[in-house]
Amino acid sequence: MTRVGLLGAGGMGSVHAAQYAKMTDVELRFFDPRPDQAERFQSRFHAEPCRSEDDLIDWADVVDVCTPTDTHHALGRKAIAAGRALLMEKPLCRTLGECEGLMAAAEKAGVPAMPAQVVRYFPEYAAAKRMVESGAVGDVAAVRLRRGGGAPSGVDGWFMDHARSGGVFFDLAIHDFDWIRWALADVATVYAKSLKANVGHGPDYGLATLTLENGAVAHVEATWMDPSGFRTTFEVCGSGGMILHDSRLTPSVRVHREGGSVTESPLAPQDDPYYREIRAFLEAVWRKERPPVTLEDGFAACAVALAALESAQTGLPVRPARP
Repeated sequence: MTRVGLLGAGGMGSVHAAQYAKMTDVELRFFDPRPDQAERFQSRFHAEPCRSEDDLIDWADVVDVCTPTDTHHALGRKAIAAGRALLMEKPLCRTLGECEGLMAAAEKAGVPAMPAQVVRYFPEYAAAKRMVESGAVGDVAAVRLRRGGGAPSGVDGWFMDHARSGGVFFDLAIHDFDWIRWALADVATVYAKSLKANVGHGPDYGLATLTLENGAVAHVEATWMDPSGFRTTFEVCGSGGMILHDSRLTPSVRVHREGGSVTESPLAPQDDPYYREIRAFLEAVWRKERPPVTLEDGFAACAVALAALESAQTGLPVRPARP
């Protein structure tokens, strides 16, 4: 029985706890400093609360951090120092210096650690990656990805505090930045624009144009200004066709080819993407293997997001930092 200690009983903590509840080989405990929230969480998931984050880390074999982004570095370092395997909700950390500190600490301690870039486990995005790799649409020249909905809520409104969350590029578009690197190529340059609708302390709409190392171009749009509800879309345009996804359509993935032929790609029922992500990490820990998403991947996604933030501020293209 693996002991998993969950830090944070908010939205993402609840999503993760629901997955652990499906596992018969995991015992879950949690810590959240908010008494009312902790009581609700305990009642919902029947998980035992710990008195402090230190007590939780001392007890756990694996620490799962689902707290605001600006707390990730300190909590991650504490878990690593105790020799605990670490699953860190995205973004990995708020700054690249913090990412590097976490990477160095994990390497020195020999501790497995993984950023939770869950979009890799969504069937639509995994299917598109497989199609690209198989040459289903030829050589990819351009992609367009959109992700967004209304303004998120969170304890103390931290999502809308740009200094804490990084805003739409850092908290939201980071999913698509990671997918682009995973499915297509590393990012060479980023040029971005952003808008603020007086919702919070920073921009709540962003549009980034990425030039990839293989010459392809990617357009990434992220918004917290869409009152119609959360939605994701992507287009992958290649020399032999186009892959289209819209989360509001069924099936959500279609392939268009030369001559007008359309192939609908119904996706087989699968486990919850969050379950698959968490399970993949636990299995890597048990087998003493490298986690399927690395801290270097987490650093690189943060680097692209920070490059977008810098470009939006300066009006100039920015080359993302490398780990």
